Amino acid sequence: MREIPQGAPYPLEALGPLQNVVKAVADITQAPPAIAAQSALSIVALVVQSFANVETLAGSSPCSLYCLTIAESGERKSTCDRLLMAGVREHEEKEAVKYRADMAAYKRDLQSWTAKCKRLLTVVAGASAEKAGKATVELQAMGEEPLPPLHPNLTAMGPTLEGLLKQMEISRPALGIYSDEGGAFLGGYAMNPENVVKTMAGLSNLWDGKPVDRTRAGDGVQTYRGRRLSMHLMVQPVVAMSLLGNPVANGQGFLARFLITQPVSRIGHRLKRGSAPESHEAVADFKKRLTEVLSVALPTGNHRQELDPRQLRMAEDGVECLHLYNEEIERAQAEAATWIRCAPLPASRPSRRRASLRC
Repeated sequence: MREIPQGAPYPLEALGPLQNVVKAVADITQAPPAIAAQSALSIVALVVQSFANVETLAGSSPCSLYCLTIAESGERKSTCDRLLMAGVREHEEKEAVKYRADMAAYKRDLQSWTAKCKRLLTVVAGASAEKAGKATVELQAMGEEPLPPLHPNLTAMGPTLEGLLKQMEISRPALGIYSDEGGAFLGGYAMNPENVVKTMAGLSNLWDGKPVDRTRAGDGVQTYRGRRLSMHLMVQPVVAMSLLGNPVANGQGFLARFLITQPVSRIGHRLKRGSAPESHEAVADFKKRLTEVLSVALPTGNHRQELDPRQLRMAEDGVECLHLYNEEIERAQAEAATWIRCAPLPASRPSRRRASLRC
């Protein structure tokens, strides 16, 4: 088997303001900076994906991200993710308390609404035309049945596509799949031979911002519009190889939607004692900023679970730069050129939306 060449250093300078917290987490954990960078990028994508779409050469695109981080056990993937995800977890815990109270109130309101509706329907069906008329007016004034509160979880550990869509039915319209043991997802029910094509197609549509359908026995087809999904899977190299070498994942374009890194191991070289106080301050500032953004109301249209994000447009020099990059990649896909054997991956690069996360 051909030895995999060592990758280039992660371009931390391209992260803009995010590089501060990435360097801070790398300082605290002594993990490869690429692991911290992937976690930071994917978490920011989870938090902001509801608010904007980004302009690309192919049109409007969500600013969601799918990230795949390949590293051996012991590289402190979980530690990096825990530090950077703290703001999200704190928000989920806080919202869970509110959700329980709101659900109790909803059940009371629904019981009252149902009882009143039944009483008025009984009157409408009665013999008295006068009473029936008044009851009809009251029924019309009651409005729609009370809606349950939306489930507050932002993340799902490793669901099937069906489970993810089921969660989308009861939750906020922007979710994430985040797992420091991505092998549980890649080796689970969703990715077995019978389901892999359906799973990859559904996840690809969500990355593209397209509507996704869920077929349910007895209920027909439920279409989910205006939804967003970000993902970060952290896996060991032996697990990653099964995905990277999967002809369906490559041919269908699923892998092309991922930002992938496999940093050089730091195991055996983490001998530094302690970390800079400024690093802990940077992590605290990042956590605070996440909670601030998560407290902002989501931009929904006529439906509380359908996002209506604003459009981020590129400056003219940005458009020109992207055209030049696209042309360079296109030439590299020509016969006998650099990218000929993995055309789907470079072909998707111009539609990347990482720059929208820098601010």
